[in-house]
Amino acid sequence: MPSNDEIKQILIKNQVLLDGHFLLTSGKHSRFYFEKFRVLQQPADAALFCKTIAEHFQGIDIDTVAGPTTGGIIIAFEVAREMGKKAIYAERSSDGRGFLRGMSLAKGEKVLVVDDVMTTGGSVLETIEAVKKAGAELMGVAVFIDRSAEKPDFGAPFFSLYHEKVETFDPENCPLCKEGIPLAKHGSSPNK
Repeated sequence: MPSNDEIKQILIKNQVLLDGHFLLTSGKHSRFYFEKFRVLQQPADAALFCKTIAEHFQGIDIDTVAGPTTGGIIIAFEVAREMGKKAIYAERSSDGRGFLRGMSLAKGEKVLVVDDVMTTGGSVLETIEAVKKAGAELMGVAVFIDRSAEKPDFGAPFFSLYHEKVETFDPENCPLCKEGIPLAKHGSSPNK
């Protein structure tokens, strides 16, 4: 299994982990930013990450690997392929996330939930809720990158390939602003 430092070097090489001065979706500022979809641009590295997750959960009884749209689709597929299991995807719907397009879970089906980057855990929690709503059983949760401030408790084993607690600052108290480092905004939505 690759070490935390080896994973970090892959993230830096692929320009996933960026160092600078960034405006986060929350409105706070940070020295570090994870350009999460770049993780999936390098199939060999993404496959290594997925294989590591599959190996970590090797001894646990799992029927299905579930991931939230969008990044979780590729990860769920590849982890499931590595494990020889079914893959399923939780999409946003009018009442949270659900398994659409003919996908479903059976009552008691044992599920591993996976995702790319976790900050607040919102997508993971929504996917877990969809699993529970279907009557399936949560067996574990895994992410490529855990940038949460506190270790999450999902009520099942949790695994992350890379953990980096990223310090954030209110704009009025940001030391990066005081140093005059230009502020960059990344993300998926230009209107936020």
